[in-house]
Order: sequence, then C-alpha cells, then structure tokens
Amino acid sequence: MATDKAFLEELLAGLENVRVHPMMGEYVLYCNEKSVGCVCDNTLFVKITPASDARLKGAPSLPPYLGAKPRYVVASRDRAFLQELLSAVADGLPAPKKRNERA
Repeated sequence: MATDKAFLEELLAGLENVRVHPMMGEYVLYCNEKSVGCVCDNTLFVKITPASDARLKGAPSLPPYLGAKPRYVVASRDRAFLQELLSAVADGLPAPKKRNERA
C-alpha cells in the first residue's frame, strides 16, 4: 500500500522548513535540508536520535520498509508537536555531505 497524497498534504500542512521527496514509491521527509524520517503506507516514521528519544518515550519503533533501520512511529498529528519534533531531530543531525558535481 502506498502513501495517499491527501494524507501527506494534510500531515505536512503548515509545517515550516519541511519538505518531502518521493523515493521508491514512498516519501523521504526533510527538515532544514536534513533527512529526518519518512512517510510509508500513511505512517510517519522519524529517525531515532537523542531528540526523538526524549520526545517519543514509549513510542513503537519499526522499520518503515524491508531492510531499513527501525524508526519511531509517530501517531500525533498535532502541528506544534510535529514542528518541534522534526526541528529538534534535524538540529541533532550532522550537515548533509556535499556531493561532487559531475562534469
């Protein structure tokens, strides 16, 4: 089952500095240009970091797809909470590596 476009739009409505990138039939979630999680099968998954540990104590962690590392499953749809969670996770991640440009 793939993620419904309407679900994705409703989930991300009003969140600042958050964007999605389609990948392998689902979506990678970016905050401040850092990959913070994904949306698979209409479920929000967030990387397990100290910031997400502090905010999602007791939340289930599952791999979003076969072969993936486990991530926290986020059930909340509260905009303020999601904005704060995604920003905190992004702040705790290293800057993306620069890619070499091809000639």
